[in-house]
Amino acid sequence: MRHASTVTAATRAKPDTVAVQAVEVARAALLEHTDPADVGEHLGHLVEGERVVTHQFGCLRAGYQGWRWSVTVTRAPRHKDVTVDEVVLIPGDGAIVAPPWVPWKERIQPGDLSPGDLLPVEDDDPRLVPTYSFGDDPLDTDAKAQVRQVAQDLGLGRVRTLSAEGHALAAQRWYDGDRGPQTPLAQSAPAPCSTCGFLLRISGSLSETFGVCANGNANDDGQVVSFDHGCGAHSEIQLARKHLPQALPEPSFDTLTHDEFESF
Repeated sequence: MRHASTVTAATRAKPDTVAVQAVEVARAALLEHTDPADVGEHLGHLVEGERVVTHQFGCLRAGYQGWRWSVTVTRAPRHKDVTVDEVVLIPGDGAIVAPPWVPWKERIQPGDLSPGDLLPVEDDDPRLVPTYSFGDDPLDTDAKAQVRQVAQDLGLGRVRTLSAEGHALAAQRWYDGDRGPQTPLAQSAPAPCSTCGFLLRISGSLSETFGVCANGNANDDGQVVSFDHGCGAHSEIQLARKHLPQALPEPSFDTLTHDEFESF
């Protein structure tokens, strides 16, 4: 059973009658490039432009459910015959397609690196800025080498440090993560980390929002936590009376002997 031919205007061009009716010409061109068993019925056409029409056919090839064959034909002015521009296989609605490609650096997640793996940082990474400005010597073609030398002479050991953007990204990532205030652990905590005796203060611009947990019994031991994070291992937590261990009863001495037991 053939579907009724549908028209979808990709442009405002007037449909060309000869190109629209060239269904069999498009099918014949398609069969020159693929197995006839892979070609289904005519699904309709698209008006691409003036005297340019794309005919679409169902794809029956295994593994390509929802795809369609697309054959574009055109006609020169004052000519009765059409010519074939291209034959391609395109995904239709509901077709299974590969997900958008993501660069490998953007696919890496915390914990993906194994011993020996290297993750280089670009020279223009916006999260980093030079520890010292480049030299003013116009004859020095390697300004970065000069920065490294200055840093080494001063014993700093670092050529670059976090930029303002790097600080902001880290702070937002930590605050929105598992050790921020929105986790179920923090929501059920009796008090925030800011009042906990196990909180280690840090220095720098992030010291007003974050610290490091030093409670060996806590889930976040050794991790950066926000001041408004929290857990059940807070240093000032006192158990309610009903949560305290129940006291054992006073011991009693059994003075009943075997002879007395037999007499009952």
